[in-house]
Amino acid sequence: MRARALLPLAAAALAAALAAACSSTSGPGVQLTIRKGSSFREAADSLSAHGLVRSARVFSLYAKLRRRDRSLRWGTYVLRPGMSWEQMLDALRLGRGVVHVVTIPEGLSIADIEPLLIDSLQVTQDSLDAAVRDTVLLHRLDVPTPTLEGYLFPDTYTFPDQTTAREAVRMMVDEFEKAWKPGWTEQARAMKLTRHDIVTLASIVEREVRRDEERPVVAAVYLNRLKIGMPLMADPTITYALGKKPGRVLLKDLRVKSPYNTYLRAGLPPGPIASPGAASMRASLHPAKVPYRFFVAAPDGHHEFRRTYAEHLEAIRMVRGQKKDSLKP
Repeated sequence: MRARALLPLAAAALAAALAAACSSTSGPGVQLTIRKGSSFREAADSLSAHGLVRSARVFSLYAKLRRRDRSLRWGTYVLRPGMSWEQMLDALRLGRGVVHVVTIPEGLSIADIEPLLIDSLQVTQDSLDAAVRDTVLLHRLDVPTPTLEGYLFPDTYTFPDQTTAREAVRMMVDEFEKAWKPGWTEQARAMKLTRHDIVTLASIVEREVRRDEERPVVAAVYLNRLKIGMPLMADPTITYALGKKPGRVLLKDLRVKSPYNTYLRAGLPPGPIASPGAASMRASLHPAKVPYRFFVAAPDGHHEFRRTYAEHLEAIRMVRGQKKDSLKP
């Protein structure tokens, strides 16, 4: 009877000895993913592979002795080497350290970004709609439009668990402010443009280009048009006005009544149509020194740039011929 009473104490002592002998050294946070449906041993193997525990087998035995090997929350974690095994077990059981990794590619509008955040952070559409209309942020950025369109910087974000819509949007705006270099404001002024103008232009460039080397040239085309009072005639602004995905623009689409219709209205639209990356903002601030005012996209994604409208029409005919050739068996 006495021996039986001592068994729990022995198990506890053994568990403590295992933890002391096999705990990891301290270091920066480590990101790892525990997949849905993983067994505890699979989770322990992942912890061992990332250097968080020295032995997956011993850690699994420790959890079993502590009767903590049947409760596991899956997800992506950031865990700190040097955590005690008790802390690690609590993290796995309660989801402490769970993060949400969300990649926002360049050229997405708010309408494209919101579903990504809703899916990952489990926030509501209403909370996001309110967050992107945060008047404090709009005032801080000196944005004249009703939303933060264009200012949710494209990047890969690691959001802590329970991040709210407002917190996520503020983190993305903070990244935009970090990406905007100190000298860029003066460069924009030298061009007689505001930061909002540059972000707006860069968003159009972002939606137009598929090749990095063409960003400064496309930016130059639009700036050349602005200088002579010529409408930008940017197809991405039409799809934005229509609430459509980027793609082919039909003749009837050009009649849409919107301040974002750059075929009917001269100058830049009221604001960005998407979130540009740093490369497109840099290209808009430092455009190529070229005389082009026209361009047309070829089937392989590059653009043919031309100076006059007559040359542009010839380029269109050439590109159409390339498209027909590409469809031949």
